[in-house]
Amino acid sequence: MKLMRLWLSWFPLLLTRQQWDFPITQCEANPQAKSLYDVVISSGLSRNSENALSGEWPQLHNYLFSSSSVYVGPQKGLREADKIVSLPGQPLGVEFDQYSGYVTVDPKAGRSLFYYFAESHRNSSAKPLVLWLAGGPGCSSFGYGSFLQLGPFKVHSDGKTLYMNYYSWNKVANVLFLESPAGVGFSYSNTTSDYNTTGDKRTAEDTYTFLVNWFERFPQYKNRDFYLTGVSYGGRFVAQLAYTIVAHNQNPNQTFINLKDIAIGNPILDRHLLLKGNLEYLWTHAMISDKTHAAINKYCDFDNANYSASCKEYISKGQNEVGPVLRDNIYSSACTQDAQKPQSHVSGYDECSRNYVEAYLNRKNVQEALHAIDTNWTLCSKYISRGTWKDSPDTVLPILKQLIANKVNIWIISGDTDGIISVTTTRLAVNAMQLAEVTDWRPWLSNQEVGGYVEGHKGLTLVTIRGAGHEFASYQPERSLTVISSFLRNKLPPAV
Repeated sequence: MKLMRLWLSWFPLLLTRQQWDFPITQCEANPQAKSLYDVVISSGLSRNSENALSGEWPQLHNYLFSSSSVYVGPQKGLREADKIVSLPGQPLGVEFDQYSGYVTVDPKAGRSLFYYFAESHRNSSAKPLVLWLAGGPGCSSFGYGSFLQLGPFKVHSDGKTLYMNYYSWNKVANVLFLESPAGVGFSYSNTTSDYNTTGDKRTAEDTYTFLVNWFERFPQYKNRDFYLTGVSYGGRFVAQLAYTIVAHNQNPNQTFINLKDIAIGNPILDRHLLLKGNLEYLWTHAMISDKTHAAINKYCDFDNANYSASCKEYISKGQNEVGPVLRDNIYSSACTQDAQKPQSHVSGYDECSRNYVEAYLNRKNVQEALHAIDTNWTLCSKYISRGTWKDSPDTVLPILKQLIANKVNIWIISGDTDGIISVTTTRLAVNAMQLAEVTDWRPWLSNQEVGGYVEGHKGLTLVTIRGAGHEFASYQPERSLTVISSFLRNKLPPAV
């Protein structure tokens, strides 16, 4: 079974790069860049974040001088050509327009990114625009985002027909899904070496170029309130894209993108805090013994990213103690062949849904309806390799601080049963930023139940979703819609 996202290869992710041995999934997979740990985390972010950016991410006020001009291609007639008449197996009563197609971001290399766009159910002209980015890196925002989490449709177990997602985000916004970088999903490059030379920075630049061209194709959205959202490694993509937009917006000769705020779900913000937080999370959830937990704290120097042989030994022991538990949601069960029985609407999240989505998007009539190239579509790319990913800073906390300084508010959404990037990890990262607290920790309500907890900081809001795993909108769709609706209104989720 594909994508059985168990713990079996999880801990090596947190040791040295040479020891890694795990599949590319929604988890962070490709660190290979200069470490910012010493100047950022060990100093408690006491110095200006602008001075802590690595060479891959130049200081904001110098960014424009190091960036090449943005390609803008002809867009006349392409919006009409991209309109979807109907998706195969689509239910009756669809009351919104859908579009999908390609935007060229590098004509010389032949690099084109695939998008799917679902306008809002009603009064779309008055609703904001939301971009969703998935993680991996190398996983599909269209597959993971639209069909598995927050899009208008979900796929029946037959892999041929669709049903409406009652908690789709296009009830409150116009939602755009982008498969990025090239090599993911239907996105491609005619220069195959592109797949071996991509990284965080090129992904941000290509996504920015996509947006500039997409707004030319859909000019009615140019002045619309625009929000960036994403999950897992996509949280890094969102932060870096927002940084790129803010920088380019300072150039009066460049397309102005009306970026408001960003929301990132279960994001990997800092690798060393990821290790420390996840191990603590496992212990507090009775998955690691007291003895092993004490030894890890004794031998592992998290603050200085110094992992001795004894440290690694006890981390490996912890791995064995945890056993084959599903990473995405520690209280869920993995998909097995026996679990794949005919069914339609399910009360909870179906872990086999990934299989249904892959079957659906590989149907010839579906690819034709989407205006996509004929390809073997996969949820996570076989072309994007963790061994060739070119740049991935150890931390994006300095970028978040720069965004806050430039009046871009940040919401961090954390599912409290996520074992890939735990809520404990996220809280450590938020605390490391040393932002002034403006709202005390409190519960929030969804459908008359406690949906999670919220805490406000200057420029940043931390929201947990009770019972949500890594793909938080999959496991708790109603609560997730409550959160994103509050985010778009710039109001905290309802109080008890």
